[in-house]
Amino acid sequence: MTIESHRSARLSPKRFKGAGSVSALAAAALAGSAVTAAFLTAGFARTGFNAETFRQLDLFGEIFEQVHENYVSDPDDKVLIEGAINGMLTNLDPHSSYMPPEDFDRMQEQTRGTFAGLGIQVSLETQGAGKGLVKVISPIDDTPAARAGIEPGDLVYEIDGESVFGMTLDDAIGLMKGTRGTSVQLKVIREDVGEPLEFDLVRDIITVNPVVSRMEEGDIGYVRLTGFTAQTDRKMREAITQLESEAPNGLKGIVLDLRNNPGGLLDQAVAVSDAFLEGGEIVSTRGRRTKDSMREVGEQDQMVKNVPIVVLVNGGSASASEIVAGALQDRNRALLLGTKTFGKGSVQTVLPLQNGLNGALRLTTARYYTPSGRSIQAQGIVPDIVMPITRPGQDTPDQRRREADLRGALDVTTDEAKPDPEVEKAPSTGPTTSQQILLDGQKDLKAKEQAEENATALFVEPTECPLEEDCQLNRAKELLMDRQTYGQLLSDARLIER
Repeated sequence: MTIESHRSARLSPKRFKGAGSVSALAAAALAGSAVTAAFLTAGFARTGFNAETFRQLDLFGEIFEQVHENYVSDPDDKVLIEGAINGMLTNLDPHSSYMPPEDFDRMQEQTRGTFAGLGIQVSLETQGAGKGLVKVISPIDDTPAARAGIEPGDLVYEIDGESVFGMTLDDAIGLMKGTRGTSVQLKVIREDVGEPLEFDLVRDIITVNPVVSRMEEGDIGYVRLTGFTAQTDRKMREAITQLESEAPNGLKGIVLDLRNNPGGLLDQAVAVSDAFLEGGEIVSTRGRRTKDSMREVGEQDQMVKNVPIVVLVNGGSASASEIVAGALQDRNRALLLGTKTFGKGSVQTVLPLQNGLNGALRLTTARYYTPSGRSIQAQGIVPDIVMPITRPGQDTPDQRRREADLRGALDVTTDEAKPDPEVEKAPSTGPTTSQQILLDGQKDLKAKEQAEENATALFVEPTECPLEEDCQLNRAKELLMDRQTYGQLLSDARLIER
């Protein structure tokens, strides 16, 4: 789940130079400590690195040299280097990463909205019992994967009879790709399903339409955004125009469905929000450098003015989706209905390396803030109307991993900082020091805040929803058909201090 700054296409020559220098730095370090030191002195004296940094880079080069010369078998230098790069970036946050050339090409295809494949977005699971397997992020609507019933969270363990364990993500994707019309068999493990599942899919050319729309109840427009590609804003505006033409007496309301939308391009999130707002701030970003901080303001050209809007969100609504949801909620333009969003409040800038010949660096460069100035990083957005659902046979709603669950997520307290459960169980003898009094006070305050959040969001009684129904959508339509109730709820939402 990413949000990528569109500024990546407009990087200044100066910035390209800096990115290229880092690669050169690594290359020099890998050639040995003596060469590293000489190179660093010549190439990086102006970049602010201190002597200790040079010493650490020399250490890196020396270790590489030792591994290269003395490891039990002949190591692959490329694998070593990429492993070192990935280790450095993983240590920053879960969303900064190096993309080899093939991954960079794939990302560009996806942001353009067309590519070849099964229509399945995947990643490599890196922890838990599924470590090493291909994890389905989400199937893309109206593709072979979606039509076959592949679901988010499915773990692919076998492709055409080959075990995925020990396979790289690129190798697995390579097996799933192929000529249009040929078949591929996937075997998957699904949480809460005892037996493995088997799917026979036929490969196809995937053209991603990020917008699905239809008329509901004769005059309520339903617009679902599946992602924020370069096509999203244009396609959405076309869809709304078409819906307006189908409602001779005008649209009574719009349901904007952002559920399971993992995000995408920042400029598309801004443009989509702008379509429903009459000017004013949409989002701001703040980074370490001034050039990474900006304030996005809309124009005075709102579509569907005065038409009520309900935005559907859930734990799969992330990043760019949260920008749109946050802007419409803060500006009191729409009611949000569903469950708490994912909580990814950071912006990644894509920096091509050697004009893309060496791939690209996806680097977290800023946090973003909703118009009221709140950061949703690791927090998510609590909808105005919290409506968790269960399906027949389920006791509790599905639980998803959120940004705060990711290792190294920004603004999340580390495990080391969490209280020891065994200590928590010990009988209290009362505060004995000023520091203990402050710690206890903070713990009580946090518990109170959590209780308040739970009272409004987490412990809402779930609605049991039949398998064939979309109860959240049904509730949204009921609200849009009842202008008085909608207006009262929107007025109440305006009074909430966020």
